[in-house]
Amino acid sequence: MTTLPPSLSPSRSQTTCASLLQELQIIWDEIGESDGERDKMLLELEQECLNIYRRKVEMTRRCKADLHNSLAQFESEIAKIVSSLGEHSFSFSRGKGTLKHQISYIRPVLEELRSKKKQRVKEFTETQSQIAKICAEIAGNGQSMMSSDPQVDERDLTVKKLGELKSHLQELQNEKIIRLQKVDSHISMIHELSVLMPFDFLKTVSGIHSSLIDSANGQSRSISNDTLAKLTGVVNSLQQEKQKRLQKLQCLGSTLIELWDLLDTPPDERKRFEHVTSLISSSVDEVLRQGSLGLDIIEQVELQVQSLNVLKASKMKELVLKRQNELEEIYRGVHVDVNSDAARQILINLIESDNVDLSNLLSSMDDQIAKAKQEALSRKDILDKVDKWKHASEEEKWLDDYEKDENRYSAGRGVHKNLKRAEKARILVSKLPSIVEHLTAKVKAWELEKGIPFLYDKASLLDMLEEYAMLRQAREDEKRRSREQKRLQEQFAAEQEALFGSRPKKPLAQTNATVGTPTSRRVSTPSGKHGVSNLKERRETGRVNNVIPLNFVALPKDDPMSRGN
Repeated sequence: MTTLPPSLSPSRSQTTCASLLQELQIIWDEIGESDGERDKMLLELEQECLNIYRRKVEMTRRCKADLHNSLAQFESEIAKIVSSLGEHSFSFSRGKGTLKHQISYIRPVLEELRSKKKQRVKEFTETQSQIAKICAEIAGNGQSMMSSDPQVDERDLTVKKLGELKSHLQELQNEKIIRLQKVDSHISMIHELSVLMPFDFLKTVSGIHSSLIDSANGQSRSISNDTLAKLTGVVNSLQQEKQKRLQKLQCLGSTLIELWDLLDTPPDERKRFEHVTSLISSSVDEVLRQGSLGLDIIEQVELQVQSLNVLKASKMKELVLKRQNELEEIYRGVHVDVNSDAARQILINLIESDNVDLSNLLSSMDDQIAKAKQEALSRKDILDKVDKWKHASEEEKWLDDYEKDENRYSAGRGVHKNLKRAEKARILVSKLPSIVEHLTAKVKAWELEKGIPFLYDKASLLDMLEEYAMLRQAREDEKRRSREQKRLQEQFAAEQEALFGSRPKKPLAQTNATVGTPTSRRVSTPSGKHGVSNLKERRETGRVNNVIPLNFVALPKDDPMSRGN
C-alpha cells in the first residue's frame, strides 16, 4: 500500500482544514455572516472537495485503463511484428507485478522488435529500390522511377520473402550484365563498320541514345528494350550495307580483271586497284582493311570501269580478231583444219555492219575457245600417240637408209653415234605394230563416242593408219622376197664354188636387183658379209656394163681345171 506524502497525510490535512475553517469562522464573525450563509458556504466547500476527490479518482481510473490499453497495444504490436518478421519461435510473457512493472518489462522487448523490423524494412526498401531501378532501366523510364520510393508491405517481412526479392534482384542484375554486354558488342560492331565504311560513329550512336556516348554525368548506359532494338537494327542495316558494298566491289573487281585481260593492261596500272581485286575471293568477315568499303572507293572503281569500257569499245575489233587467232591456234595445235580466211571475213563483216553487239560476239567467241580447248583436250591422248607413231616411222625410214649405206661401218666421224641410234631405232621399230594397233583402237573409240571421224589435217586418221599398215606390209613382203632371192643366189654361188673350185663373180644384175627396196637390217648375217666382199671385187675388176642373167656361170680364163683339159 502506497503511503501519502507528509503534506497529504490525514492529520496534516485535518489540521490544515481545521485551521482554515477556524480562520473562516473568525472572518465570518468579523463580517457578521448569518448561520444560513455559513452553512451554505460550508456545504459548497464540502461539495467542491468531494468533486475534487471524485475527479482524482476518475483520473486515476483512466490512468489505469490507459496502462491496460498500452499493455494490450504493446502485446498486439509485438504479435504483429513477430508475425510480419516470421519469428514464429519467438515467445515472451508480460511478467508479474503492477501494471507499470509489466510495461517496464515488455517495453525493451518491443523496442528490440521495432529495431529489427526497421532493419528488415530497410533491407526490403533497398532491394525493392534496386529491382525497381533495373526494371525501369529495362523499360526505358529510369529517370522517372528514380525519384519515387518503393512501397514495402510491412505485413510480410519474412526472411523467405526477402530471399525471393534478392533472388529476383540477382536475376535482374544478371539480365542487366547481359544487356550491357550486348550494348557494348553492338557499339563495338558499329565502330568496326564505321572503320570499313567511313561514317560519323558518334553521331550514329548518340542518335540511338545519348547515354551510349557520354556517361560521365552519372547516367549509366541505356539497356532498355528500345535501345537494344535500335542498336540491333542499326547493326543489321550496316551489315547489309557492308554486304551490298562488298558484292558491288567484287563485281566491279571481276569486271576490271576481265577488261584488263581484254586490253592487256600492264601490271603497274593494275596495282592501283589491287586493294579492290583482292576482295573478289574474300568473305564478309575477312574484309578488315580500313576504308576498303568506302563510297569514294566504289565511285573511283566505277569511273575506272567506265573508262575501260570506252577503251574496250574502240578496241573491240582488235579483240575479236585476237580471239579468232587464239581459236585458230588451238585448232592448229591439235591438227584440226579450219577455214581461217572465211571466218575472219565473216567477223570483219559483222563488226563493220554495226548490227551485232560486240560484247555478245566476244562472249560467243570465248565460248567457242572454251569448246575448242575441251575438244583439244579430248584429242590430246590420241595426238600424243600419233606423234609417237610418226617418230617411230621416221626412225624406221632412217634405219632403212642407214642399212642401205655400205660404208656405215667405215671409220669416220659420227659412226659410234649412228650405231647407237640404229640400235634404239630397231627397238622402236619393233614396237611399231603395237603402236599402230593401240592408236587405231583409241581412234575408233573416240569416233564411236563423238559420232564423227577423227581428222588429222583434213585427212581421216583411220585411213592414214590403214594406208600405212598396207604400205608397211608391202615393204615387209618385198623385204622377205629380197631375202629369199638373195638366199637362193648365195646357195647357187656356193654350189658353183663346190663344182669349179672358185667362187664366181657376182652378176651385176644380182647386185642391182634390189636397188630401191629395203635390204636386210641385221649386218651380222652371212649375206651381208658376202655383199661387202662382192663390192670389193667389183672395185678391183671393174663394173660389167651388160646385164648378166641370174643363172649365168662365168668361168675364169686361168681356171686350173680347164687348163688340165
